Amino acid sequence: MSTTVAYLTKRFPRLSETFILDEILGLEAAGVPLRLYSVADPGEAIVQPDVAKVKSPIVYLRRGGAIGRTVTAAATLRAHARLLARSPARYARALSRFLRQERQLSALSTFAEGGRLALRLEADGARHIHAAFAHGPATLAQVAYLLTGIPYSFAAHAKDLYVSEPDTLAQKAREATFVLTCSGQAASAMTSLAGSGRSKVIVAPHGVDTARFRARGPRGATHVSATAGAPLKVLAVGRLVAKKGYPVLLESLAALERRGCPVSCSVIGDGPDRTALQEMAGELDVAERLVLLGARTHQQIADSYTEAEVFVQASVVLPNGDRDGTPNSLLEAMASGLAVVASDIAGIREAVPPGCGVLVPPGDPMALAGALERLAGSPELRLRLGRAARRHVKTSLERSECVRAIAPLFLEDGPERPSAVAALAAVAP
Repeated sequence: MSTTVAYLTKRFPRLSETFILDEILGLEAAGVPLRLYSVADPGEAIVQPDVAKVKSPIVYLRRGGAIGRTVTAAATLRAHARLLARSPARYARALSRFLRQERQLSALSTFAEGGRLALRLEADGARHIHAAFAHGPATLAQVAYLLTGIPYSFAAHAKDLYVSEPDTLAQKAREATFVLTCSGQAASAMTSLAGSGRSKVIVAPHGVDTARFRARGPRGATHVSATAGAPLKVLAVGRLVAKKGYPVLLESLAALERRGCPVSCSVIGDGPDRTALQEMAGELDVAERLVLLGARTHQQIADSYTEAEVFVQASVVLPNGDRDGTPNSLLEAMASGLAVVASDIAGIREAVPPGCGVLVPPGDPMALAGALERLAGSPELRLRLGRAARRHVKTSLERSECVRAIAPLFLEDGPERPSAVAALAAVAP
């Protein structure tokens, strides 16, 4: 039996969260009746053109400006008054249960917002809530479940998995109908703390659109002749934040410069570390080798992959545990037939099996420089790795197939859903 699914995320649409957009489009294409809810509008200047293809309207839980905040506060008070009046015992249990889990008075604001969401979901006829992340969105979905009984599920990716309080995350997993993770490594991390909820954890790779991201033109003979004696064209894509490991990449560029192996490096993405990276490039005397291109759309990035010779994913694990899951840009580069050099961490090693790229220890600029030097000297190796990478993602990580695999979880309802969960959870480690 079909069910109306409330798809809840923190900010939509975000340019750096294209995997969320891709999943929404994939689920809609698979016949899942979605209605989108976002805590806030990111208000970004650049929006992916494919957002226009989303069928569902977007409901924003928070309104901007003084008037918007006043309206939101009034709606919150009315929602909780109704919830309390219709079932005082349930309301008291939900509030007590939530505060025992969160253990902070600041959680009351989350509970308040969750109550407003709960009544909105009931009014819209939602029969299931899916939170796109394991932190804020999953917490709101949990509150709505405690207050109304509407079942929920959530996805766990990177920061939302590795930085969340383990006992809080475990409780969410126990109460959820299923939990999606983007890699086997993330599934292992989730099952290790989920307790009785471990049987609900499912590996659901994001996948990549291999029609949009593909090798174009004769990437081989053309690049073999064009790169002789010229700087190696390296590309990196991702937000300018610490876990992406850009300082490691810059240090590797400096090492290559000292060795007489020049590299030109373009970086697509924006973020809080932009100024610091520019300053570091100047200190390392590689500023002329580095171009920070800023944010780009999917379509623009697809063209950039075809112009590069090597893709670098220099991700690191931060002291607080934050790290990448499976970077979508890595999959896009592989689908584009690019040779990739990536850090051997988290879900990255699953995405880059032997023969499909080069893995290096995270945080090791000399190892990264060595891998790039080796690829600079062998166009044939770049070509071989790129072709193997393309075959791998097309066979195992095609976006439409990845989304189609999880669609039954959203299409089945009531007694049918547990069997769908069990069938997919069986593939989790």
